[in-house]
Amino acid sequence: MDWTELETSTHQDHVIKHVLGATVLGWLIAGEAAHFLLDIGFLWTVYVDGEMNLLPQGVAIAELDADDLTASDRTELALDAQQLLAEGREASGLKRFTAAPVECLITSVELFSSNSQRRIVVIGESANIEIETSLENAQVIINTV
Repeated sequence: MDWTELETSTHQDHVIKHVLGATVLGWLIAGEAAHFLLDIGFLWTVYVDGEMNLLPQGVAIAELDADDLTASDRTELALDAQQLLAEGREASGLKRFTAAPVECLITSVELFSSNSQRRIVVIGESANIEIETSLENAQVIINTV
């Protein structure tokens, strides 16, 4: 696929500045977005269009906009988040989050576009995380490299 680098908006720049230096502990895909739990206790949300949000994990989980999430699901998310924050990405038995399989201390974030597809590359010190999205079908895929 032929990717073109996108300029980030002022809001994206602001969010990216806050996530630099944080480590990704785990993630989930819900509500047309990827949600990354960071070791600083925040949930970084990356939407299918590349827009971003950053909120304290307790607030973010309570406000997650996904039609298929029940109150029980939100409780499991909160418990998973607490476990990830306590044990790091080695946490086991998670019900809703996926523990990050690689160490990703965020050093930069790059955004790319190809037609209705977006690619957000989270560049880490020792490994990267790539989020590929489709605006056409709201698909979100997360890979580590």
